[in-house]
Amino acid sequence: MRPLLLAAAALLATACAPALREPPPITVLASRPAPAAGEAGPLDAAGARWARRPDAASVQEAEALYLQAARADEHDTAGLIGAVRAKAWLIDHVSDPSTREADAVAAVQTAQWCGKRQPELAACDYWLAIAVGLQAREVRTTTESGLKRMVEALERAIARDPGYERGGPHRVLALVLLRAPGWPLGPGDADAGLEHARAAVALFPDYAPNVLALGEALADVRERAAAQDAYARALTLAQEARAAGDPDAVDWIAQARQGPPAH
Repeated sequence: MRPLLLAAAALLATACAPALREPPPITVLASRPAPAAGEAGPLDAAGARWARRPDAASVQEAEALYLQAARADEHDTAGLIGAVRAKAWLIDHVSDPSTREADAVAAVQTAQWCGKRQPELAACDYWLAIAVGLQAREVRTTTESGLKRMVEALERAIARDPGYERGGPHRVLALVLLRAPGWPLGPGDADAGLEHARAAVALFPDYAPNVLALGEALADVRERAAAQDAYARALTLAQEARAAGDPDAVDWIAQARQGPPAH
């Protein structure tokens, strides 16, 4: 999340395009061929491939299978959520700018369909916020509208299910508030960011990304010693997660070792 929000903040003053437009039909979003799902079905086959990250080819196959599931069932949201999650991972792990931009736009459109199918589902709001943030980074003219949409979506997710993704709505909103410019240019608010980071940690104190967000928030309000302690704690948690086989723990370890951002 840090790179996408830093880029969004830097470009806010010149951004003017809307973050959300009417999405194309699911059949268009799911037009890329998917591998055979076999007897397991597309959702289970997608989950198996998603678990193979950091292998990018497997994540691409997972994305296609998730969308296949969403196309086959007009009430499905699990496939849509899985597809947005896979797209978000790919955007942060591919180097080609045009591919990242296309995936970011498609992630927003896929998340919009999630909200159309289940408007009250916190997961749809959460992944819409993530997708809009990635789009703000890759399609820079959407930054101003994107930050506003992110805050709105995350506030809805907090109201509906603050514990989703292990405190994800609070954690991501904390990062938005910490990294965005403040009024009148944007929603940035270090004190509010710290409050949301603490809320995420209160819900899931042993989840490394929550503790990393808290460390960043503490650094932002000049509590450097407490911030260093939080990063050290996050490193321990991330190393434990890696030992338990979490494929995302490598990224958390790298962030924890960087320590608090300079101010």
